Amino acid sequence: MSTRWERLYAQRMQHMSSSIIRELLKLTQRPEVISFAGGLPSPDTFPVEKFQQAAEKVLREQSGQALQYGATEGYPPLREMIARHTARYGIQVTPDHILITNGSQQALDLLGKLFLDPGDHVLVEKPTYLGALQAWNAYQPRYLSVPLDDEGMQIPALEQALKAKPKFIYALPNFHNPAGVTLSLERRGQLVALAEEQGIPIVEDDPYGQLRYEGEHLPSLMTLDAGRHVGGKGYAGNVIYLSTFSKTLAPGLRLGWVVAPVNVIQQLTRAKQGADLHTSTFVQLVAYETARGGFLDEHVRQIRQLYKQRRDAMLAALERHFPKGVRWTHPAGGLFLWVTLPEGADTAELLQVAIKEDVAFVPGYAFFADGSGKNTMRLNFSYSPPQIIEEGIRRLGRALDHALAQVAVH
Repeated sequence: MSTRWERLYAQRMQHMSSSIIRELLKLTQRPEVISFAGGLPSPDTFPVEKFQQAAEKVLREQSGQALQYGATEGYPPLREMIARHTARYGIQVTPDHILITNGSQQALDLLGKLFLDPGDHVLVEKPTYLGALQAWNAYQPRYLSVPLDDEGMQIPALEQALKAKPKFIYALPNFHNPAGVTLSLERRGQLVALAEEQGIPIVEDDPYGQLRYEGEHLPSLMTLDAGRHVGGKGYAGNVIYLSTFSKTLAPGLRLGWVVAPVNVIQQLTRAKQGADLHTSTFVQLVAYETARGGFLDEHVRQIRQLYKQRRDAMLAALERHFPKGVRWTHPAGGLFLWVTLPEGADTAELLQVAIKEDVAFVPGYAFFADGSGKNTMRLNFSYSPPQIIEEGIRRLGRALDHALAQVAVH
């Protein structure tokens, strides 16, 4: 019976695979497993009482609107609030420049639907966000991978890759997922200038930009690009900007947004209409009621304090428990750090040993469009409190000692 169904599946399904992170989350439901695998915000940051108050107010005062169909573009006051926030950074936008999506993940899929034909090139970082690869694989692109270092995307390699004329450049400039690094100001300017010269748009994915724990805020790629397009009736530049409430309010809202030139938003809106008509009206109204009046800014300040403490706890634990020859990044913000083992090590094999020690992580190869990175892994520090981080890293260090001893033998 299953063979009959398999004959009917579209060819694009051959390019779609399950997320290793989603599969690991199933595995780590066992309470004894300490998981550094998911990109999970801490439930301690969820403003439950504020959500409850907002939901009651929305149902009491706006139930007819909240429980009804809505505009595909999104709830106007929510889009206006995002436009005001965006304007803080020198980008002139109106609600017409903004589309509300079911998380940034839907935005990535809509961009693939809008821009990609089979065989088109997409320029990504090496490593890059696994969810973007998952979103776009169905559209059968070819990936051009540009390596990262501690200052982000390497510009000489970028210049070389641009010769292939990709449809767009995909970049995570702030506290990169998975690498934890931040694109330097100098390289941001170079990236924006090169993309403009070549006529190649940039998709700037910025879910973590507000979660900075040290150092100075850096302007977004869209901000730098907006400075090159002064005047007119709003932003009409070369960058499409994505963000989300998943890391600042709660991921269960599934609420993200796109900021882009108006004509691009119009096309993305058409694509979204065919996908789901619109994002949940009720969720949008509750999120707006929760975030308004300065609450979100204050709430983010509290999140930063909590996550900085957890990042510092993980960095200290790595120093204590990881063997020599293992390197890791020192992220200035975000949710992740990136670990590199000596050549010859395989973190997919290490994971099997780690699971026996009741600790989990994501092997790094999943974040490489070319399947490399076998000796790397991503660790999440936002979800667990410091004492759990300490114990988890101790277990993982023990698994590493065993794995690296096996590498040395061979």
